[in-house]
Amino acid sequence: MSDNGKTRFNELLSDEIQGPFVTFVLNTHVAHQDISKDVLAFKNLAKAAKIRFEKRFADFDWAPFQKKINELEADASFWRSTTKSITIIFTKEETFLYRLNVPVDDQYYVGKKPYLLGIIKDQQFTYDYYLLALNRDSMALYLVKGSDVTAVDLPEDAPTDLVGTLGDELTGGNLNYSTGSGSGYNGSGKEGVTYHGVSTKDEEVEIDWVNYYQAIDAYFKDTFENPEKLPIFLYALPENQTVFKKIAKNPYLDTRAAVSASPAQASIKEIKAGAEKISQELETLETGSYNELLDKKFVDQLVDIVPAAKEGRLSHFFIATENFVNETTEMSSEEFDRRKLLNNTAYAVIQTGGKVFVLNQQAAPDEKSLTGILRY
Repeated sequence: MSDNGKTRFNELLSDEIQGPFVTFVLNTHVAHQDISKDVLAFKNLAKAAKIRFEKRFADFDWAPFQKKINELEADASFWRSTTKSITIIFTKEETFLYRLNVPVDDQYYVGKKPYLLGIIKDQQFTYDYYLLALNRDSMALYLVKGSDVTAVDLPEDAPTDLVGTLGDELTGGNLNYSTGSGSGYNGSGKEGVTYHGVSTKDEEVEIDWVNYYQAIDAYFKDTFENPEKLPIFLYALPENQTVFKKIAKNPYLDTRAAVSASPAQASIKEIKAGAEKISQELETLETGSYNELLDKKFVDQLVDIVPAAKEGRLSHFFIATENFVNETTEMSSEEFDRRKLLNNTAYAVIQTGGKVFVLNQQAAPDEKSLTGILRY
């Protein structure tokens, strides 16, 4: 999981960025008629934000904010280039745009700090990793950064195909083999597969198969540059996964999740769908581990959570979405104050190196509406 604290929010946490901040969080769409509705929603939120800003910050001029709002409202290309939602944060001097991939409740926020909870909800389950598309006689690599999936341009010496990798060491001749195999040892002292073929040709093909996978594994172990130490997940048929996992010694291979399908003819759309499946599996594993945190000391009342956050005593802060009432432009003072308190508390946790999560209540630890895990 990407650090949903200082990595993404570094610019917003900087002392060089001075408030007040005006934040808008809203869902966005691609259909022309819906884009018009998005612009209107933004305009209405801005009107409500102006009223609250002028009450809260009477000594500040609203005009610079209104100018930025007008410019963004008129930017047709901005509204056409959308994700599921967006967080827009204005200061007098700067504009920060965060395109999100989760649904949100449309809202505005005015305060001394930017409103972070929409970004947190989006970023908390953003995983960065490599996806290895593995066939018996070829491989390709994709870099996954959240919802972005791009093919990695590997160097010429990378073992991207069996023939080019093994060359003179090929034993199997042509590559017309069946896909059935078991796992075990290949009889040559190398951990790999047990032969089920009835001919020498079958055995030769399986030797090539194992040797090729050993070359791929050695490449990721000894040559591949991975400064971020990102994990590698497999997109491969089950039998290919079995063989590769058995011989793999590179430290980056992660077997917690995989796509069990052939990538041989997979389109980039199918590769992206596979990456989304892996990310969903990782999210399920992660949320399933949250209850274990309750074995530590925790607090679940705001009266205890707020001072613990200010003192830097919280390692994790879980907020259930049920804490929020979607009142949009007619947001009551009570709802605004609730959001302000939760946002400021989240801000304090992040500033002191903790992690903040905004979850559906069913995914929260013990389904509690609020939970703070204590460091001490």
